[in-house]
Amino acid sequence: MTSVTPISVNASSEKLVARLVDHAARLNVQIARTDAGTVIVDAGVDALGSADAGLLIARICMGGLGRVTRRTTLEHAPLWPTCIDVQTSNPVLACLGSQYAGWSLSATKEQTGGKKFFSLGSGPARALAVKEPLFTELSYRDHHDRGALVMEVDRLPPQIVIDKVLNDCGLAPDKLTIAVTPTQSIAGTVQIVARVVEVALHKTHVLGVALDEIIEGSGSAPLPPPAPDGIQAMGRTNDAILYGGRVHLTVKRDATAKRLAAELPSSNARDYGRPFAEIFTSFNYDFYQIDAALFAPAEVWVSSLESGMTYHGGAVNKDLLDTQWLANGDA
Repeated sequence: MTSVTPISVNASSEKLVARLVDHAARLNVQIARTDAGTVIVDAGVDALGSADAGLLIARICMGGLGRVTRRTTLEHAPLWPTCIDVQTSNPVLACLGSQYAGWSLSATKEQTGGKKFFSLGSGPARALAVKEPLFTELSYRDHHDRGALVMEVDRLPPQIVIDKVLNDCGLAPDKLTIAVTPTQSIAGTVQIVARVVEVALHKTHVLGVALDEIIEGSGSAPLPPPAPDGIQAMGRTNDAILYGGRVHLTVKRDATAKRLAAELPSSNARDYGRPFAEIFTSFNYDFYQIDAALFAPAEVWVSSLESGMTYHGGAVNKDLLDTQWLANGDA
């Protein structure tokens, strides 16, 4: 029997990380190195960043196992002029084993010597640290000697957090790259909207569906301009997926396809129908008070390999997006 070498999400994304660093000027990102050699990529804190940087960082986030592109849609009455398209033939590993923002990284103000720091780490370095119970369920751990992590935060990480990442990942300082993408930055907006398939995979996991049922995943979501206010920027990126995200999954069994088509869309949630920033504010900025069913794409198609049939559920909410994103709410 021929043995199969496990996929390394860090090795698969290594060339993409090198491209991000080597083409920093073209991508409008800034590169800094700690005294020990850890590379910090500023894609929106002090640097302007760019949509191209966001696309590349999104691919890095997926461990090099997905395609992420920007598409202009100027046909009659498009959902939005620009969309982000995502495709992966390794959806569970790319989305949950790498892209999912599940690693909590924090430091107190005493530890930083200034302000407290908090960020959820995403990207392939998560699979080196395996600090989340999810990796036990996935039965996956990466062992590459280089790693990349993405932080969606509006400041560069303090050394104490960098040291924690290095220690937990078992990396030499010069083998780690951290990209920082604030939500209210161009690159940050792109890489968050590019999570449209990941959001569907996470909701599938929350529903208790066996992850080995999922074979292929693709999706798209509209790309809004970032808002200068952090809460509004977060609202826009969530609304893009919750009210404008479209996902197509291929699964093994017919029963799974039927169930996901019915239960996956965000319209199943109690809190559906209001802009996310409004929902978040109404719950005193506590994510855990929001109905978890809301975190899902707006519309899904689920194809069954067993029957060859495709099941459809949900719908985009163009009116809500237009009201939030267009000047004067013009539709």
